[in-house]
Amino acid sequence: MADKPALLPAYLIVGPDELKRKQALARLKARVDGPFVAFNLEELTASADLEPVSVLASLNTLPMGGDRRVVVVEAAEKLPKAVSEAIVGYLASPNESCTLALVATTLAKSTRLYKAVAKVGPRTVIECSAKKGRDLPPYVQKLAAAHGVSIAADAARELVARVGESTTMLDTQVATLAALLGGVGTITRPFVEANVARVAEVKPWEFLDRLSERDAHRALALYRLLDGSALGLLSLVTGRLRELVCARSLTARGQAHALAAELKKQDWQVRNHVRWARAFSDGELERLLGRCAEAERALKSGADADSVMVELVAQVCGAA
Repeated sequence: MADKPALLPAYLIVGPDELKRKQALARLKARVDGPFVAFNLEELTASADLEPVSVLASLNTLPMGGDRRVVVVEAAEKLPKAVSEAIVGYLASPNESCTLALVATTLAKSTRLYKAVAKVGPRTVIECSAKKGRDLPPYVQKLAAAHGVSIAADAARELVARVGESTTMLDTQVATLAALLGGVGTITRPFVEANVARVAEVKPWEFLDRLSERDAHRALALYRLLDGSALGLLSLVTGRLRELVCARSLTARGQAHALAAELKKQDWQVRNHVRWARAFSDGELERLLGRCAEAERALKSGADADSVMVELVAQVCGAA
């Protein structure tokens, strides 16, 4: 087995993805082992009480019974200026037998501390950027594989919708679900719904997507969890139906590929529109837009908002 590359005197692990930060830090800490690990690994957290003298003393301490000492500083973006400046000065001539690991949620590239770490050597800055919402379900599937199970695509989307975008929370929930399965098998959407409580706020697009799928059960369940005014939600529903009318019209003319440009959206934002539009019969979407106009008049006349919206959701889903 090839030897691991030698550690550099300093690294900056930075970015909003908490799980990536933890994994990168774990790899560094794993390089310190043996009976003297308690001495050769020191973990600090930035605070107003942190003193430059004590930090520098830790960084300049030689390892005991090994060739590498690792000093971790969490929340490096909150370092007092005096400590930050002391570290910048230290990095000009660092202790070659010690590795400093600065961990931060964010740290501007224009800061002296960022520049000082970047100057130490190549790949000293470990970026832990957050994944975009559309990238999270495939990421969840990779997490499931790492835990010895698989997860269906719709189950991965449901898990993200329930847990939110914290990669640490997602990994924890996947690990829990994998354990419930006994470490084998496939995590399904019903299994997620039965075992994962919703902690993330429902986003309107989740509701609109289920509505477009004509999934009455899930659309109504999400509607109950939405905040905001009925008129505001009705406006979103009307807008989505108009998008589906456009998708159906372009498809009929053999121009479905032009949908994103026509709606002034990104391709990924409309990737399911054509499929959803096909689930409606000729003229049905136009009739539903008429129902939206009726719902708007009812809401503005003082009708019960919940009754109006539930009836509209049922009509769009073909359940009424």
